Amino acid sequence: LTLSSTLISLCVSFYVYDVSDLYKLNWLKDIDIPIKIININAGFDETSSLLKDKFKNAELIVLDFYDSEKHTEVSIKRARSTYPLFPNTLSVQTACLPQPDNFADKIFVFLAAHEIRDEKERTIFFKELRRVLKPAGEIFVVEHLRDAANFCVYNIGFFHFLSKSSWLKVFRSTDLSVFNELKITPFITTFTLRKHDIAS
Repeated sequence: LTLSSTLISLCVSFYVYDVSDLYKLNWLKDIDIPIKIININAGFDETSSLLKDKFKNAELIVLDFYDSEKHTEVSIKRARSTYPLFPNTLSVQTACLPQPDNFADKIFVFLAAHEIRDEKERTIFFKELRRVLKPAGEIFVVEHLRDAANFCVYNIGFFHFLSKSSWLKVFRSTDLSVFNELKITPFITTFTLRKHDIAS
């Protein structure tokens, strides 16, 4: 049973990260060409180079919110030691992003926001995202969810992810609306967020 569970997890991970459209970014084909993009990670960045290739004329700013005292997952530490940071990546605090109000056209948070384990910190972080987002801008939050599909694959490891209701609670409390919800695969969900007064 242990071997079967491990094999299933490895096969699905290969499908999600190596075969599916997740990192091909084909699911972004219908968005407007942005001018200023912020890509935010927790110390493991596989997407900044892909975004730079896709939006060659955009200004790309990469932020890393990893804090060894707050974000204690061993997997993050391993990833940081293995993969180099994207050039000119800025180290930031989740509670205080350096960009001014209404700055970014698009903000991407790929498989990173769940690393903010404290709900209060997570809420403050999304308030910051809303602050730096332009009135007509969009935030793309890409995450595994704590749901049946991910439980079947990752077993108790799915507790590392947040439930859909947890995400929606954070979005509502920070005055962000879900403009679109996309299942890139059965195991990955992308929430497209807009400022509430714009989305409504």
